[in-house]
Amino acid sequence: PSPPPRVPAPIATSDTIFELGFEKTLKKQNKEQVPPAPAPEPPHRKQHPGRSAKKPSASDPGVKPGRCRSLEEALRALDLADLQKELDKSQSVFPENPSVWVKDLAGYLNYKLQAPRSDPMLSQHPHDYPYCLVSKELKNIIRSLLGRSSSVLELFFDHCIYTMLQELDKTRGESLHGYRICIQAVLLDRPKIATMNLGKYLEVLRSHQNRPAKCLTVLWALGQAGFADLHEGLKVWLGVMLPVLGIKSLSPYAVAYLDRLLMMHPNLTKGFGMIGPKDFFPLLDFAFMPNNSLPPSLQEQLRRLYPRLKVLAFGAKPETALHTYFPSFLSRATPSCPPGMKKELLTSMSQCLSLGPLSFSVWRQLYTKHLSQSSLLLNHLLESWDSSSKKVRQSLQETVRSFKVTNEELAARGPNSDRDVAACDAACKELLRKMKGRGFPWSRLLLVLLVFAAGFLLHDVRTHGSFQASSSARLLRSSGVLPASQQAWQKVSHCCLEGYRWLERSLPVYGSQAAAVLEPLWAKSVEVALYASEQCSSLLSWIHDGLPCFIEWLQSRVPESLLHFAECVRELLLFLVRSCLLPLLECVAAALERGWKHCVDSCNGAVSWDCVGEHLTSFTYSSWIYLQNTTVAVKNWALAMISGH
Repeated sequence: PSPPPRVPAPIATSDTIFELGFEKTLKKQNKEQVPPAPAPEPPHRKQHPGRSAKKPSASDPGVKPGRCRSLEEALRALDLADLQKELDKSQSVFPENPSVWVKDLAGYLNYKLQAPRSDPMLSQHPHDYPYCLVSKELKNIIRSLLGRSSSVLELFFDHCIYTMLQELDKTRGESLHGYRICIQAVLLDRPKIATMNLGKYLEVLRSHQNRPAKCLTVLWALGQAGFADLHEGLKVWLGVMLPVLGIKSLSPYAVAYLDRLLMMHPNLTKGFGMIGPKDFFPLLDFAFMPNNSLPPSLQEQLRRLYPRLKVLAFGAKPETALHTYFPSFLSRATPSCPPGMKKELLTSMSQCLSLGPLSFSVWRQLYTKHLSQSSLLLNHLLESWDSSSKKVRQSLQETVRSFKVTNEELAARGPNSDRDVAACDAACKELLRKMKGRGFPWSRLLLVLLVFAAGFLLHDVRTHGSFQASSSARLLRSSGVLPASQQAWQKVSHCCLEGYRWLERSLPVYGSQAAAVLEPLWAKSVEVALYASEQCSSLLSWIHDGLPCFIEWLQSRVPESLLHFAECVRELLLFLVRSCLLPLLECVAAALERGWKHCVDSCNGAVSWDCVGEHLTSFTYSSWIYLQNTTVAVKNWALAMISGH
């Protein structure tokens, strides 16, 4: 058989894969596996409609089937028995060449499913169109053949894309539904096939920028991997769609695909680790930087997806990764950056400092080269001081003191960057003032007093030779504390000694009685425990054996929409906890702290029972007066209403 016609030069990568991967193999198999004499000659194979390289010409109206009005009608008219017969014939003639089988399958389907062409993005259809229209019987035929041809599926995937691009070069080429169905069937079970040669397809996209239909066809084919696996979908998007995000004809599909991908996979844990700083910050710039190559509508759509992309970038353990994002956040937070982007950058840097302790050390290293950005961040931390945690305040105190020393050194060098240094120094002083304004350190004072008392006692005993001769002992005796403590110690010692003697007498007797009573119970409990463990073991084994079947049955019976609804409910509950419950608890804690501070201030800094009692009495009296006034007002209103009628 003659090889298929070549496409223009930019598609040379696909052309090489097709020729080397399929045609040379096919020629070799044709030479080695000559059919027996009674078998039909190879020229008869030219009438076989399943081979894309041998099917009748599109200009032959006598052989080519007519176009159906819709793909659904074409699928209903498809003769599955004839398809199975052709596939069996292909496998009998070329029993050791599965690449011929799958090419015959794709060619047959594409030749028979002649329906009006759809747009390359299939934007008006579900994500699994046209595979969702395929009947169960046809799906079984396709899966069975693909299962027997697993060794050539990578080359088959490339062949389908290559042939689709060839058809797009023709003015009246065939519709591509058959190849699309085969691509979806392959990637449904083997999504990793689409991500094995992303670099090659990126070159195809770059060489065909002036042919949007071809580029969108390639993007559609590669993107089918994401609907089966979020990890592979993100790999496709980052590998071939993010690099072309600025191209006007391809940007709408790239953003729409990302939106649909994240909507179909609400559980983002499978995508952790895919987005790093190298990919995240171009997305940040596209989403927030005005006047970029994205239209405002696409930029707004990407901005709505940004929070989920941020979760994917930070991963399951943000504390181990946030310090790698901090430098790029800081360098972008210039005084002239747009307000929306500035707010997002400051919020993200605060998150880095609160969750990633290593971000403080990174900030100290970058401080002198980013003074204007650091002044913005310091003022932001000053504004959000009341909502910051105690841990962040402690780490920030060390950092601000380091900055203050650096500010003094920079101010002493000369007038360069005086404005930024002055802004940073003012923010540092205000932060230090807030840090010093915390409550009195009673715990430290108590520790100092205990250390001082212990040191004084040791010095007193060493000076007088013994405790009895020390000044501390004389003071305790004169005040009566020492005799009382000695008497109490004697009583405690006597009681402990009597208790020990009683235990010495009674423990053997009571112990033997308890052993006689508990030994049968212990034996019985051991038997019960062994029986319970055996039952639990058998139950766990039964659950382990039956759980996969139950999960498979549940997934087949429960609609996907219900699972999606459950995931949405979970996300809603998490949102309520994070957005409502935690802020409410923080407000309550802040109110209690303000109330305690007010109580301390009203008691002149010394809270005592007398002061608290006065406050309680005053509060009770005020509440009683308010209740009396309210009752009188209600009574007067009721009398006025009655007298008015």
